[in-house]
Amino acid sequence: MPESLDDYIDAATPVRFLDIFVNGLDLKALGFPHATPNQTGRPAYQPGDMLKLYLYGYLNKIRSSRKLEHESQRNLELMGLLQKLTPDFKTIADFRKEKSQALKGVCRACTVLCKALDLFGRELIALDGSKCKAVNRQARNLTEKQWQHLLKHINEKIDAYLKELDEQDTLEARTTTLSTPVLQEKIEPLRAQQGQYPKLLKTLQQSEETQISLTDPESRSMKTKQGIDVGYHVHIAVDNKYTLIVDHEVTNAVTDLDPLAAMANRAKDRLAAEQREAVADMGYYKGDEVKQCLDNGSVP
Repeated sequence: MPESLDDYIDAATPVRFLDIFVNGLDLKALGFPHATPNQTGRPAYQPGDMLKLYLYGYLNKIRSSRKLEHESQRNLELMGLLQKLTPDFKTIADFRKEKSQALKGVCRACTVLCKALDLFGRELIALDGSKCKAVNRQARNLTEKQWQHLLKHINEKIDAYLKELDEQDTLEARTTTLSTPVLQEKIEPLRAQQGQYPKLLKTLQQSEETQISLTDPESRSMKTKQGIDVGYHVHIAVDNKYTLIVDHEVTNAVTDLDPLAAMANRAKDRLAAEQREAVADMGYYKGDEVKQCLDNGSVP
């Protein structure tokens, strides 16, 4: 390696901005613990270094904590950015999971910086949404009707196994029917589901939701370009000058009908514009949302 890793990193690469941006943040005010090191004990990774790694990963489409760990050991840009620190994947994953609120503050700080540098045109924003896949199989997302069908199927299965158990005494030794221990083993998990599923069905009926996901509870089944999938709906507001993101929102609404006013008005407030135009496709068109936009000074 050279005397300085800096010799290998291009002067115009975005990693230069990441370094300066994070170094300029008040990490303690944003809510990052360990921003001020403890006097005793083994020192933790500085949150600024972890934040640089996190932001670098998203800028370069590296979302896996294991891949980020690997990149920190071989990627010259990351070696220079982190001063050769190599946090393990568990540390990276925990940082992302435990600092979600602080990371939202970082997004707001970036918007404030872009505003101070006059990178927003503050005249026109564009709104659009995208579906993001959740960690939840389609089979693990059920509506009330599907829950009832599933419960009926489980009850029928249990009844069939119990009937076979009752017939065991009359069967001959050479029969190929399942033995009693095997049948009992098959019944046990069905009994557990039989006790758990009615509670989940009751929870669904008492809520205003029409479906429930077992693995990723907040995700919902929705239509995507690839068909039907379980995921989230991400909405983004982008300024027209340099196509920089002004605001974003993650929802589990299956359509675009409701977030128009909230997104347009938040973008207007963040940019401190008296009046601005907001464009979106027809999926966002809803009379009440259009009226709210006009009442708050946004022209949709």
